[in-house]
Amino acid sequence: MHIHLGLSQPLTNFCALTIGNFDGVHLGHQMMIEQVVTQARARHLDSVVMTFEPHPKDFFAPQFSQPRLTSLREKIELLEAVNVDHVVILRFNHDLANTSAEEFVNRILNQQLHTRYLLVGDDFRFGAKRQGDFAYLATRSKESGFICESMNSHKVGQERVSSSAIREALQHGLLDTARKLLGRPFFISGRVAFGKQLGRTIGYPTANIPLGRRIPPLQGIFAVTVEGLNKESLKGVASLGTRPSVESNHEPWLEVHLFNFNETIYGQRIHVNFYHKIRDEAEFTTLDALIKQIDSDAEQAKAYFTSHTL
Repeated sequence: MHIHLGLSQPLTNFCALTIGNFDGVHLGHQMMIEQVVTQARARHLDSVVMTFEPHPKDFFAPQFSQPRLTSLREKIELLEAVNVDHVVILRFNHDLANTSAEEFVNRILNQQLHTRYLLVGDDFRFGAKRQGDFAYLATRSKESGFICESMNSHKVGQERVSSSAIREALQHGLLDTARKLLGRPFFISGRVAFGKQLGRTIGYPTANIPLGRRIPPLQGIFAVTVEGLNKESLKGVASLGTRPSVESNHEPWLEVHLFNFNETIYGQRIHVNFYHKIRDEAEFTTLDALIKQIDSDAEQAKAYFTSHTL
């Protein structure tokens, strides 16, 4: 898969394209991308996914930024797993925001991407002031020489699959619902960093992942599995939040205690899957109270894995 940060150079081949934010790369996104890949192969085109960074909503109203389901790196990894030929990441800035729908079609779709097949969602809007929609694309496609199709929203049961619905499920601790809409467990990946070593002193060593500016869509204590250390995933219990009993700077961290595992893994990148919420974060005034609660959390996580098939 080829990753393009911007479009300083046009693509060399004609393409089948889909455009969107693809936060979470959920089941609806996966269906769209699979159709684009299928059309590309049938028409002897390159398959291309175009996405934006930052999210347009974050650009226009950063004070109302919502938690992201996937970091840019996680999104790229998920797109690679569905066999896309190219991922084009356009920086969403003032220039792009002020690009008219006509210029977007002429310059980006025609001149730079050589689009021959385009698939968008039924609610897709683009161009300055969101002036472009599917009807406009359908009209322009005839004169530009590409086929344009739309895809209706995907449903699981009666639930419309969307990033916002997944985000809401995670915020309410409904991890089973989120997993059904994503088509996989919600996960966070990152590189293990040095922490305060408190967990090791109380019998619960943890792999610590700083999240920096990333705002997670859920907080609390969870039963998790971890990939990236052994051939098989490892089970554990994780704390995701601001660590009120340890820190005072309110920066989010992900801390994972793995059962029956005591290797040094600093610097390694791990992938943490969230399966079940045990409780909300809480602050403990004594170390004994904290240890007692961690004992209970670990037992509840083990009980969950004993009673559930992953």
